[in-house]
Amino acid sequence: MVGTMAKEKGRKLIAQNKKARHDYHILDTYEAGLVLMGTEVKSLRQGRASLVDGFVQLDGHEAWLHNVHVPEYSQGTWTNHSARRKRKLLLHRVEIEKLESKSQETGHTIVPLALYFKDGRAKVEIALAKGKKEYDKRQTLREQQDRREADRAMASARRRQRG
Repeated sequence: MVGTMAKEKGRKLIAQNKKARHDYHILDTYEAGLVLMGTEVKSLRQGRASLVDGFVQLDGHEAWLHNVHVPEYSQGTWTNHSARRKRKLLLHRVEIEKLESKSQETGHTIVPLALYFKDGRAKVEIALAKGKKEYDKRQTLREQQDRREADRAMASARRRQRG
């Protein structure tokens, strides 16, 4: 009997880069596969990774993920991976060409937004992004606070109507 192990279905989030959405205007997103070592996959299955300083670099029609921290696997031996090594991204040629042309525009960069398992395979969501200016960041925070205050006001008004 071959292949009796149950296949995973759906999306299981490992890590998210919330800071990226704060620091950048997200222009376009892509889903990419990752070339990983066995110990990296095991470490990710334990739900441990950090995308905080991560970025994507295009090099000779290949996309590479840099500075993403995947901690060493606790039961790993000498075969263990280095925590911040660069990892190859699997994208279609057309997507890489599109990213290459757009990322050369001033102020554009490619950042990882999320790392997750999709049907048992490790995937990373990357985004073509443009850096926000300091006032844009303050504007975004102000909008979030205004939205929160409005929601609170509506919720308390609803409570008063019921009571």
